[in-house]
Amino acid sequence: MDEDGTDRLRAQLARRLAAEIGSERGEAAAQENQEPGTGASPVGWDQQGLLRSELPDQEGREAAAGPEQGREAEEPGPSEAGGGSEREPGSPQPSGSRGGELAGRRERRGEPREGQNRGHWWKPRGFHPGKIREMHWERSKRRCRERTLKLNLKNPNKRKYRPEREPHGLTPPRPVEPEEDDDSKEGFLLPSQTRRATVRFSLQSRFCQSSQWSNVSPSGSVINELAKMGDPDVLEMVQQQDRQVSREEHHSRANEDLRSGESSFLICREAQPATRYNLFLRRRLLFKKDEQSKDSIFFRDGIRKIDFVLSYVDDIKKEAELKAERRKEFEQNLRKTGLELEIEDKMNSEDGRTYFVKIHAPWEVLVTYAEVLGIKMPVKESDIPSDDKIPFRCMLEPLKLPRDVKHPTPEYFTVQFTRHRQELFLIQDESSFFPSSSRNRIVYYILSRCPFGVEDGKKRFGIERLLNSHTYSSAFPLHDGQYWKASEPPNPVNQRNVLYQNWARFSYFYKEQPFNLIRDYYGEKIGIYFVFLGFYTEMLFFAAVVGLACFIYGLLTIPKTSGSSEICDPEIGGQLIMCPLCDELCDYWRLNSTCLASKISHLFDNESTLFFAVFMGIWVTLFLEFWKQRQARLEYEWDLVDFEEEQQQLQLRPEFEAMCKKRKLNTVTQEMEPYLPLYSRLPWYILSGVTVILWMALIVACMVAVIVYRLSVFATFASFMESEASLKHVKSFLTPQIATSLSGSCLNFIVILILNFFYEKISAWITKMEIPRTHQEYESSLTLKMFLFQFVNYYSSCFYVAFFKGKFVGYPGKYTYLFGVWRSEECDPAGCLVELTTQLTIIMTGKQIFGNVKEAIYPLVLNWWRRRKARTNSEKLYSRWEQDHDLETFGSLGLFYEYLETVIQFGFVTLFVASFPLAPLLALLNNIIEIRVDAWKLTTQYRRPVAAKAHSIGVWQDILYGMAVLSVATNAIIVAFTSDMIPRLVYYYAYSVNETWPMRGYVNNSLSVFLIADFPNNTVPSEKRDYNTCRYRDYRNPPDSEDKYVHNIQFWHVLAAKMTFIIIMEHVVFLIKFFLAWMIPDVPKDVLARIKREKLMTVKILHDFELNKLKENLRLSSASDFDRHFAIKESKANLAESTT
Repeated sequence: MDEDGTDRLRAQLARRLAAEIGSERGEAAAQENQEPGTGASPVGWDQQGLLRSELPDQEGREAAAGPEQGREAEEPGPSEAGGGSEREPGSPQPSGSRGGELAGRRERRGEPREGQNRGHWWKPRGFHPGKIREMHWERSKRRCRERTLKLNLKNPNKRKYRPEREPHGLTPPRPVEPEEDDDSKEGFLLPSQTRRATVRFSLQSRFCQSSQWSNVSPSGSVINELAKMGDPDVLEMVQQQDRQVSREEHHSRANEDLRSGESSFLICREAQPATRYNLFLRRRLLFKKDEQSKDSIFFRDGIRKIDFVLSYVDDIKKEAELKAERRKEFEQNLRKTGLELEIEDKMNSEDGRTYFVKIHAPWEVLVTYAEVLGIKMPVKESDIPSDDKIPFRCMLEPLKLPRDVKHPTPEYFTVQFTRHRQELFLIQDESSFFPSSSRNRIVYYILSRCPFGVEDGKKRFGIERLLNSHTYSSAFPLHDGQYWKASEPPNPVNQRNVLYQNWARFSYFYKEQPFNLIRDYYGEKIGIYFVFLGFYTEMLFFAAVVGLACFIYGLLTIPKTSGSSEICDPEIGGQLIMCPLCDELCDYWRLNSTCLASKISHLFDNESTLFFAVFMGIWVTLFLEFWKQRQARLEYEWDLVDFEEEQQQLQLRPEFEAMCKKRKLNTVTQEMEPYLPLYSRLPWYILSGVTVILWMALIVACMVAVIVYRLSVFATFASFMESEASLKHVKSFLTPQIATSLSGSCLNFIVILILNFFYEKISAWITKMEIPRTHQEYESSLTLKMFLFQFVNYYSSCFYVAFFKGKFVGYPGKYTYLFGVWRSEECDPAGCLVELTTQLTIIMTGKQIFGNVKEAIYPLVLNWWRRRKARTNSEKLYSRWEQDHDLETFGSLGLFYEYLETVIQFGFVTLFVASFPLAPLLALLNNIIEIRVDAWKLTTQYRRPVAAKAHSIGVWQDILYGMAVLSVATNAIIVAFTSDMIPRLVYYYAYSVNETWPMRGYVNNSLSVFLIADFPNNTVPSEKRDYNTCRYRDYRNPPDSEDKYVHNIQFWHVLAAKMTFIIIMEHVVFLIKFFLAWMIPDVPKDVLARIKREKLMTVKILHDFELNKLKENLRLSSASDFDRHFAIKESKANLAESTT
């Protein structure tokens, strides 16, 4: 440092030291109007608006006095030990050694003498112009303290709410000194009166202090692990660490302010606006409990938002005391974790017997557990342009939602939240920084790990265990408000109402869905389900259009088809006598009686069937590959790119930890974890497998029972229709075959629903008994059980009709019999495809209608009945938490059944679509309704589910891939064996004799001849007819052949053609599938570019943040070194002057 700079600094220091010289008149005036040690300008205090009476005493003194005076308060001087901190006006100053010692100590600290007013202690003569104002301010403060003391004595147990964040550095501003010229100031610099200041400096920078603290405090990883284990003292440790760091930062800032003040002649700070803390306290002081609306989503203070609600009812049984003790311990531990609780007495509830515990997560809890859960929060608004360039955008405009609903917030660059880098994040308002889904997810994370005692030598914890033991009756997050009413402007936006208006109304069935709003309100896991359902519905549109076109083609070509024309022709079909369809009771019948059935069969069994089967094989591949891309884009938009299942799904289930008595070293984390040996779970695995097999066997048994019903009822239908003359007109469109098929399909559907109801309960119980280790293992185990069961339950009858019915019938005189009693079923002369279509239509349509009615009506009726029972005290207001309490519970498996329903429908659309081209159209119409029904019930009829994260649809995607591969084989087999296409092609190319009409004579060629005399006595019809032969559907030799009734050469030609077709179709479709899967990338190129750009920008933002922080620490360190060297030089100069 050069000599001019040193001289200039010394001159400024000399001007400051001149202020320490005061006259006796000025000191006496200060004693009359100023308390010792206050030293603050009343104007400055009033401008900052600091309500010191609301702070705890010690913290208030430290905050008001600053770090230096706070340390002095811990070591009171002799005058304070004498019994009073306040002297009467006009009392003499302390004299003697004590008074001189105290005055000298104050002078060495650079403060005025006892009783000397800092506002004008520099002035040698006269009072400060603001003396009267200061006297009024001091009397007002004294009266305020006395009034506060009386209130505290009256209500000693009244709890004072602490602020959300402790204010740091609440030091009173120094008054602005009147400007004087340098000559007047220098006039006071008498050599005998001047005294050198003690320059304060810090030997350690902020960076060094924080690093030193990190050596003795728990690390972030240790705190995160303790939080995952449910330690209720985690927040206390975090707050202790933050207080220590804040104290050191505060001390560093104080040193910095002091250094800048000493080097710049104590330039006064400008008055600052009132802080958020001050506003928080004033609103709380002015709040009246009686004016609080029970429809509010806040605590009684009207400020703290309700994030979660627990409810319970007094139990009069033997376990009442135990449950009360559990609740007491649980709630105490919740308070230890930092959560704030408010209890509503049962007398305030609608039914007069339910207690409600309202939970609020303050800022400290949110920032702590946001870091534990790895929640990503915004640091900068994204500069990547949005890709809104969609072809034919103007045509799709009516389908679009308003932009503020579709994109409620702009795109941001995000990083994982850390509580020590809060300055990095875009925190405009702490109350709305974390979305409501993240808040209730954090609270539920704490609830699921909070202990409530030790029972039977085991640590018990978790809200789920308390709910299962009925200690609490419910636990749920609170909805934002009433779904039919928007919030008023001062209150936060009612997202529930926005969702209802733009998503849950049936009049918006043609609109797109507000996915971002769904994610913010319900969480990523529910949001991704609706994204998948919407994408699946969009892709179904193309399949439905092609399927409808194939159906229209079949409808238009009915008059031109030769098969149905020959069957309906009286000269051809009317002359063909068919063999009886059952023994004894059934009579001979003419082929033209199935004219209508043959025409219906042509609707679904024509040349377009093959094209549609191949198209659906390609469609399912495109659907899955494009879903991969949509999922990748969703992961980027929802900040799920780096999401790991370990954060939530791979966490240990509390039930597993409670059951484990042993621990095992984890080779990855090198930590001891709960461990359950395989032999202890093996019996439950065996029981689970046996149960699943038995239930599948039960399904097969029920299907066989339905087949027996069809066989036994068919004869009854046949004889009844023949005997009743009134049914002759009905017989033209309702044949015994169709009547039996319809009644059998309806009965099968009823059996399916009954079996499904019971198996859902059993599978959930068995899965719990297996004690899965993680949530992912639990869901995977339950998914496997439920899908296997429902796959067999819903598809077994369709597989029977498609692949087995009519294939092993035998021939007249040598039929095959089921259990040696009932004769096997035969297909219609036009094939079994009509019956498969009937079966598929009834089961698919019935399941969809029943599911939608159940999802809409069931919760509506239950909620109405629950509200009706609860409204016992009509004079009381129906509070917000009671309204949600009376809603139906969505449950942890609610989304599981939604996925299961969608996947089963996907099976109907893909596995048997060759027999029913209208299946995609029915699924499309159902899904349009399903989306709005699910949205309506979630928004209006269900409690708000706990938010959860997910980056994909999980194991369901693997199931879809398996069904897609299986669908290629099933559709190829349906076309080959169930359809009549291959036999027609073989006849067309190999056996046709009419060049003009190649298909003429096909019906007669496809029917074999049987000699009636060859019928056994027990199978011949009871009524005698004058027929010698009858016809049946098969390729066998005639009776006059040497090998009569043996398969002829045409049978083997047709069989070879069917097998060849299956092989060719499978290979072609699989080749196209694999080529498309290879050609279509899983992640679009633009998404890859966006991900790379965001990673680059986040790394740059973090680098700049850390670099700026390091520069600040280095600047503070260099400034501290300069002060230290300057003080050493000044001390040497003083020593040299004193020796000379």
